[in-house]
Amino acid sequence: MAPTLAVIGGGQLARMMAQPAIALGLPLRLLAEADGVSAAQVIPDHVVGDYTDLDTLLKVTDGCAAVTFDHEHVPTDHLHALEDAGIAVRPGPEALVHAQDKGVMRARLAELGVPCPRNALVGSVADVEAFGLPCVLKTTRGGYDGKGVWFVGTPDDCAEPFAAAAASGVGLLAEERVDFRRELSALVARSPSGQAAAYAVVASTQVDGICAEVVAPAPDLSPELAGEAQQIALRVAGELGVVGILAVELFETSDGRVLVNELAMRPHNTGHWTQDGAVTSQFENHLRAVMDLPLGSPAPRARWTVMVNILGGPDDQVGRLYDGFPHALARDPALRVHLYGKELRPGRKVGHVNAYGDDLEDCLERARHAAAWFRGDLGNESE
Repeated sequence: MAPTLAVIGGGQLARMMAQPAIALGLPLRLLAEADGVSAAQVIPDHVVGDYTDLDTLLKVTDGCAAVTFDHEHVPTDHLHALEDAGIAVRPGPEALVHAQDKGVMRARLAELGVPCPRNALVGSVADVEAFGLPCVLKTTRGGYDGKGVWFVGTPDDCAEPFAAAAASGVGLLAEERVDFRRELSALVARSPSGQAAAYAVVASTQVDGICAEVVAPAPDLSPELAGEAQQIALRVAGELGVVGILAVELFETSDGRVLVNELAMRPHNTGHWTQDGAVTSQFENHLRAVMDLPLGSPAPRARWTVMVNILGGPDDQVGRLYDGFPHALARDPALRVHLYGKELRPGRKVGHVNAYGDDLEDCLERARHAAAWFRGDLGNESE
């Protein structure tokens, strides 16, 4: 009998681990936040509970060979307790804290000499002014998809971020506003034995702090800069002891450099293209890594792959997402659609589409059209 892997968090990332787990014959046991959440719909062995409760975590992981995560919010002390109980925590708490706490991450990357935006922890408006306005303020913990991030230009703009940080009991990090050309992402997988695999560096487009579109590989990226981005990701994964997928989000600056923006230690939105565009998806390689199996090839299957997120659209589209299939699939038989089983809400990630081929403009048009159709942006017109 294959060992069981525990997965904490019932979102779409855990859901998308299920299919490669089936192919690998790897049983998953899920801790879900509520009945009927995305991953609970497809992983039969699941319990509903609070990931901040240690007893619940110990119960779910009992008898499992390892535990991994759909998100990075499990308290660090609880992760140490799971290790003390004999569970292989992957990624481990010493690594994961760098994705949980931006202050810790920035300090460690500085020690390693990894290029980052100028930054400093700030405890007052005076500290922000001393750092220099305008700048970006980020809560050190808990932010995602643009939440916990503010662009501030005056001392008065600092009131909201300081109030939010105080209410959450977290710190604030000030960062310079980088003059960047675009955002990139370097994705790598790393196993406990040290084997690593690097995917093509991609370009991502963010809208209101949410990843809207990914192009793999990043167009017009020099081989030298692509190699530097991959080497940064591989070095960070090795130095921090990451096990599983590591996504390093980067700024490509206007003067031709790359700077590390964020780290994520789990499958990542900028890697969804790999489900259809790479020999081995990020989800399969994450499972292989956390179970210390040999990693699969990250090589692309096609010259270009474009991923576009499907976001919840107008209120009158609620309950009608599945209705997008007849048009989208008839128009583009090569399109790949991934829905998350989520209730639609305006702006919520509810799925994504992948289009691949030899012509970038064609892939962009196909993916954008399909995502817009599912969102309801195109009404009921047909072409």
